[in-house]
Amino acid sequence: MNAVFAALFAALKTFFHPRMLALVLWPMLLAMGLWVGVAFIFWGNWMAGLTALVQQTGLEQWIAQGFLAVATHYLIATVLVLLLLPAIYVTALLITAIFSMPAMVNHVAEKNYPELARMQGGTVAGSVGNALLAVSVYCLGWIVSLPLWLFSPFALVLPIVLMAYLNQRLFRYDALAEHASREEIDQVVERASGKLYLLGALAGLVQFVPLLNFIAPVYVALAFIHLCLDELQQLRVQTEARIAN
Repeated sequence: MNAVFAALFAALKTFFHPRMLALVLWPMLLAMGLWVGVAFIFWGNWMAGLTALVQQTGLEQWIAQGFLAVATHYLIATVLVLLLLPAIYVTALLITAIFSMPAMVNHVAEKNYPELARMQGGTVAGSVGNALLAVSVYCLGWIVSLPLWLFSPFALVLPIVLMAYLNQRLFRYDALAEHASREEIDQVVERASGKLYLLGALAGLVQFVPLLNFIAPVYVALAFIHLCLDELQQLRVQTEARIAN
């Protein structure tokens, strides 16, 4: 628990460095631009598809009368917008993980872990594969769990659980790829699994706050870098102590 809060605090201090501030907005703006462009092209098809889906359900006769008949079009458009918002955010996380993480890792390592040797156990292909797997599992979990969101307790918990998985899976590999060996990556993930999920959940809370979610991808990434590099440093100290004894 202390290590998680220490990572969040360290990330907050690192976040306000000019080099990190320069990375804040462009992943979110690029993600918004991509999805707005896709929506501009496919909006009509999406509306037609959702309308046909509603018409195939038992709601068809109910919504065909009165005010709901007029409001249905706007309700479907609202649903599409609500679906686009998490898509934009997850895309911003993906862009941050793939394109911004190397610069952030180097910055944090130079400032906070200058003595930490670089074993380069990760690869670009591994980073891309890990990111795609993380996003795929998150999207699948989000779709499968949609019926459970109708029950209020699940509606509060499920978004945090899914975001906790996405955050820790998405950022842990890139945070360790430059400095840890392949074996050390597995060891850190195994020994710090609980901390990674807890950090992912706490970061998820920040990501659901309007306006803060614009800067959250970089802040969350920095928190995972601090936590993972600290865990790697502790792992090496303990390994050297065992060898010495």
